[in-house]
Amino acid sequence: MIISFLKYLFKPKYPSLNRVVLRANNLLANLAYLKSLQPTAEMFPVLKSNAYGHGLKEVCQILSQSAVSMVAVDSYPEAQIAYRYFRGQVLIIGEMPLQAYRYCRLKRTEFVVYNEATLQHLARYGKKARIHLFVNSGMNREGIKNLPEFIERNRKYLEQVSVTGLCSHLASADEDSILNRNQAEEFSNSLDVLRQAGFFPRWVHLGNSAAIFNLKNKLLTAYRPGLSFYGYSPFLSGDGRLDPEAKTVLEQLRPALEVYSQIISLQDLKFGESVSYNETYRARGNVRVGVVPFGYFEGLDRRLSNQAEFLVKSSHGDFWAKIAGRVCMNLTCLDMDNREARLGTPVQIVSSQPDDKNSIINLASLSGLIPYELLVKIQANIRREIKK
Repeated sequence: MIISFLKYLFKPKYPSLNRVVLRANNLLANLAYLKSLQPTAEMFPVLKSNAYGHGLKEVCQILSQSAVSMVAVDSYPEAQIAYRYFRGQVLIIGEMPLQAYRYCRLKRTEFVVYNEATLQHLARYGKKARIHLFVNSGMNREGIKNLPEFIERNRKYLEQVSVTGLCSHLASADEDSILNRNQAEEFSNSLDVLRQAGFFPRWVHLGNSAAIFNLKNKLLTAYRPGLSFYGYSPFLSGDGRLDPEAKTVLEQLRPALEVYSQIISLQDLKFGESVSYNETYRARGNVRVGVVPFGYFEGLDRRLSNQAEFLVKSSHGDFWAKIAGRVCMNLTCLDMDNREARLGTPVQIVSSQPDDKNSIINLASLSGLIPYELLVKIQANIRREIKK
């Protein structure tokens, strides 16, 4: 015991060159705002994919300061982290190998069930197994297609477990579509079928981030906010489908993530010289290039080559520097013109201010991607810091 403690005490503290900063107050403010839109329902923040790149451990720690009763993760490996750092219940929404269920802490876990095999396997745990039946309401990606027949075939298994939830997923929640309305109607019908069969789930959840803003179904007792919880609009900008009031409402969301690196190399280029792979950048004069240890492995999309600009936090004054040449695996070069910087100068890769050139929204627009893709690609091994 003493030896283990000493090893922990004296183990080297690696000073990371890159870091992700999480603004805890922004996450909690987003949560409170979303809750205000659906005051009669609970919010189950979705923390899959390393909490959308923000850091599962850190977001769990932040949510432990809130009134959230349950978080949603994808699988058992994510649940392990949530058990340790979040004080409430954990909803596993992804499908898993059947043998993985025996490792879960049943007292703290609820499971989304998509098929008969999983239901029948969980029935061996009796009422300790709390399940949310997932019905295929029209997205046709997964789930129970014919609920009455499913119940008829599996009644004995349903009676062995605790049916605590009914859920589904909208295919076009960010649009005003016929499919949306059909899915909502199909989901309501499924709830009626389940109740008529003698099962009364406490948690009824269909809505994701976009649905929090536009679903008015009072049957829903919970929502699963993902992107909006992290401070980003689930609606496409300029899509023309939101009235001015709704767009104003969305402006209240606050991005919580910032990413920082630092300059590790300075190279002086003369007119016509190139930098990085394949000579896609050539100096238009005598310029200084700064290099940061943040490339496409760390999560910087290669399509941002020669496009994106980052904020160099120089002691002589902040300035914007554009990517010079192609983004490399672990390095990116920046055209700093002839501005002053030195080794170790911080560089802001991602800003939490939506209007900044290096916000997730603007970087997604430059790369032709959606914010989800940029967020989840931020490497999990980059150090996360919680800023309160």
